[in-house]
Amino acid sequence: MQRPAGPFCQSCAMPMEAAEKFGTNVDGSRNADYCVHCFQAGRFTAPDATLEGMIAFCAGIMAKEMGVSEDEAKAQLSQFMPKLKRWREKP
Repeated sequence: MQRPAGPFCQSCAMPMEAAEKFGTNVDGSRNADYCVHCFQAGRFTAPDATLEGMIAFCAGIMAKEMGVSEDEAKAQLSQFMPKLKRWREKP
């Protein structure tokens, strides 16, 4: 999988090319690391999400948008997503 151009979500890898795609911090300011689907008001929208669950969820979207099989999408995401900030940093 090629790295998305421009900023992309450090949780789900969604490209964030427009201001409305960025998540928000507690003070309402734009969060540069996470998209609006993953992060709102300074918190993850799915705080208990796992890397494996995120890969499974995103694979269906990626398969549809990129015209690849869901298995291929899962394989690509399994290589890429563990390197994203959310999944590298463990409390």
